[in-house]
Amino acid sequence: MVNLFIASECSKHMTGSDQGGTDQSTLGDEETRSQAAETETDAAEADAAGRSASARDEVDSAENAQRSIRDMLDEEGGASVFDNRDLVEPDTIIDEERIVGRDDQLESVVSFLKPTLQGNRPPNMLLYGPAGTGKSLIIGAVTEQIIELCKSKGERFGVVSINCQPINTLDQAVYELVQTVAKNVGAEVGVPETGVSTKRKYRRLYELVNDNYDSVIFILDEIDLLVGRRANDEPAYSKLLYQLSRASNTNEIEGRVSVAALTNDPKFMENIDGRAESSFNPRDVYFPDYDANQLRQILKNRRDAFRPDALEDDVIPLVAAFAAQSHGDARKAIDLFRGAGDLADERGDEEVSEEHVRESQEEIDKDRSLKLVEGLTTQKKISLYATAAVARHSRRSGSSVPSPVGFKIYQWVTDELDADQMTRETYVKYVKELSTYGLISTSRKSRGRGGGMYMEFTFTGDPTAIMDRIVEDTRLETVGDQEELLQSVVNAQLNEFHEK
Repeated sequence: MVNLFIASECSKHMTGSDQGGTDQSTLGDEETRSQAAETETDAAEADAAGRSASARDEVDSAENAQRSIRDMLDEEGGASVFDNRDLVEPDTIIDEERIVGRDDQLESVVSFLKPTLQGNRPPNMLLYGPAGTGKSLIIGAVTEQIIELCKSKGERFGVVSINCQPINTLDQAVYELVQTVAKNVGAEVGVPETGVSTKRKYRRLYELVNDNYDSVIFILDEIDLLVGRRANDEPAYSKLLYQLSRASNTNEIEGRVSVAALTNDPKFMENIDGRAESSFNPRDVYFPDYDANQLRQILKNRRDAFRPDALEDDVIPLVAAFAAQSHGDARKAIDLFRGAGDLADERGDEEVSEEHVRESQEEIDKDRSLKLVEGLTTQKKISLYATAAVARHSRRSGSSVPSPVGFKIYQWVTDELDADQMTRETYVKYVKELSTYGLISTSRKSRGRGGGMYMEFTFTGDPTAIMDRIVEDTRLETVGDQEELLQSVVNAQLNEFHEK
């Protein structure tokens, strides 16, 4: 009994002890959780404060960056050496009193277009001569005056001008004409670029002209570059000239139509189809190179592109001298004039000096287009290298490259490199594409009756510099080391070509 009592009491005591321990443990846990919660709250508050401080730092940093950018802009915000930069932009149509050394050409173009003012159809024209000799300048200046005179008489005279250099096909050329007229008159183009026939595009072109003009002149600049895709077919420019020059006679255009073709190629008409030649039948206006004195006067007439005190005395004579070395190209003279001014602005200089001119010319001599060579695909590099090799190693006068010879050298180079070989059509396409970089000019040539047509490539710069740059591509180093053999192959192929 006693033992049972003791056991019972012990049990109660132990149970009480356990409950008390449990109560104490519970209190301890709650206290621990409370402390943890407080710690978490403190940490969260500290983290929030940290984020807030970080955000403030970012804002402060952004504000500092903004202030820094503004400071830089303020520092670079000095007065420009230019007063009217448009005067030295290449596409600006200048006032007639600024035109130099083109009195005969101006008089001819005026006399050919004057019938427009008398309600008659003017003749078609072929303006030809080297690049930068004023062809676009003269035709643009005269047609601008005719537009104003016709407007004063209530006549609607339209000028539809396109540059054919970036256009590959006849279809694209007609679409470009449609787009140009639509933009000039504020109308819808009305036909998609693809998915409809060229004939449909011609119809839309004639609709736009008939609805908006009493007389129109189509100006086709660099017309000789509109060759088309098929080497053995009639050139695209021949087809275009045929259609436009006869549109009035066939009543597709109700008003008076004239076509002016501008080209650097003095033999342009030799490659034109007989029907197109008969229909086009142009009056010729030749534009020779400018001499050094004329170039100097051209620059003086654009002197007010700069602030009165922004040119040192020797700048214009030096620019003219450099341009005269580039075959009298006025466009290059104006580009150099503008480039020297840009260089002065970049450096924050208040005057354009001889140093700016020389450095700008050095940059031109390096030929920015050469930098584009580095980004070409291997096949385009090989095509360009082979073409340049013919121009460099030819023992014949001139540096023009017949496409059949260029392709033979391309085949030789690909064999030496064990590289893939494209077709002749692809080779010609690649080289023609390079004309958009200003590396070469292209023209279509005939080998005489029954001899077929071919493309001729002429380098605008030094073909040796182009080859040297391309050889930096490690794949072409092996060919670059075989210069004597390459020269022999080039001249053997040239001899074979010219003996046929």
